[in-house]
Amino acid sequence: MPGTLPTPDIRNPLTLPDGTAHEGTVFLRAALDHPRIEAGEYSYASAHVLPADWAARLAPYLYPHSPERLVIGRFCQIADGVQFITASANHRRDGFSTFPFAVFDGGFAEARASLPGPGRDTVLGHDIWIGQGARILPGAEIGSSTIIGAGAVVGGQIAPYSVVAGNPARVLRRRFAPETITRLLEIAWWDWPIARILAHEAAICGADLAALERAAETIGRE
Repeated sequence: MPGTLPTPDIRNPLTLPDGTAHEGTVFLRAALDHPRIEAGEYSYASAHVLPADWAARLAPYLYPHSPERLVIGRFCQIADGVQFITASANHRRDGFSTFPFAVFDGGFAEARASLPGPGRDTVLGHDIWIGQGARILPGAEIGSSTIIGAGAVVGGQIAPYSVVAGNPARVLRRRFAPETITRLLEIAWWDWPIARILAHEAAICGADLAALERAAETIGRE
């Protein structure tokens, strides 16, 4: 029977059999303290070797002064070794040289010719599973409930409920029929209160659309 999930503001939500907290798994909202990262409730990351700084582990090129953001929705699952290569990692590549002269000349904050312009935000939807060692490239927009294979290098726009893998990553298939995906995005179970989600865990995880439809119809009548 469903119980209750730890509050999303708890840093280490996973309890080991001996009763201790598993420090290598964190709810991101509690573990991250970075002005350019936004993480939704219940999204978590795991690491085999505990990092001193989770923000630096996940997005090593996203600095407090970076113009871009990393936005992660609710219920995302980020495996060990995943990195977000955000836009501040870029070099200018439309000129005769890509060398960032300004960086080594104290001109990082200036609009010097050797610096690229601001890049796009990297945005993840909800309920996205990112496999071990994947790389998410600058400005990627990944739709909700996408599955990203281990070691994939993902850029561009990925439609919701896709399965992607490879380098460069490509969409292998959509997880469900188009009409089912449309309805799931309308239902948006990830926006429900956690008690309601747990009550309908079997429908959500068992792909029972009829049961999920019935659950959605009761919203506002309780």
